[in-house]
Amino acid sequence: MEPEGRRAVIRLSGLEKHFAGVQAVRGVDLEVGEGERRAILGPNGAGKTTLFNLIAGAELPSSGTVELFGQDVTYLPAWRRTRLGMARTFQTSRVLAGLSVEDNLYLAARGMVGGQLRVLPDGREGPLRRRARATAERIGLADRLATPARDLSHGEQRQLEVGLAVVAEPRLMLLDEPAAGLSRAERQRLTQLLLAFEPTMTVVLIEHDMEVALTVAQRVTIMHNGRIVTEGTPAEIRADQRVHDIYLGRHDAA
Repeated sequence: MEPEGRRAVIRLSGLEKHFAGVQAVRGVDLEVGEGERRAILGPNGAGKTTLFNLIAGAELPSSGTVELFGQDVTYLPAWRRTRLGMARTFQTSRVLAGLSVEDNLYLAARGMVGGQLRVLPDGREGPLRRRARATAERIGLADRLATPARDLSHGEQRQLEVGLAVVAEPRLMLLDEPAAGLSRAERQRLTQLLLAFEPTMTVVLIEHDMEVALTVAQRVTIMHNGRIVTEGTPAEIRADQRVHDIYLGRHDAA
């Protein structure tokens, strides 16, 4: 069954991942519909990051299948999944510290069209530069185009991280703890940025900041001990005693 009548952008079936005898992900079935905002939450060690890596292709499953956009990608490498229209951010910064905001965004845009670094422009320079500047506007860094990434604040670097994914104009965005280490004001700016994404883009995020996640998401999946424990709307998750017990260490999902 397609999620809420929409085409499934992500479909996971019986997904498992073992590391040296440790079951990081256990029998996960999950569907995320086109244009959906989905948050995957859970305490440390719940299996969220491993699940993300399985979706993105950074890890291969021990068993089960991963489908993106209706295609079985279980054993496709990450770059092949990117070509299908997937983009992701990471917990640790991937920006090029010595390059300006504009150059970071330009190179990210160029990478998505198969460009190679050349001394001379090849006809795509202008459109890609315009896309980079437009993306900087979207992420609130239009006045920082010439600023080296190393000179940005932590919050601005996180905005740029999102921009590096957005500039590729993906159909699926995977956000890995985008609010990590941000101040309250920076979290509010990030939340507004995420809420402004195109409604056709499917967004999945894992996040420790419950307020950011529950504000952005339309639907929430709670993981514990590698399994999905419950799913629901943000309001349902806020009211679910099992979720409170999980975060307080009182829930046994074994």
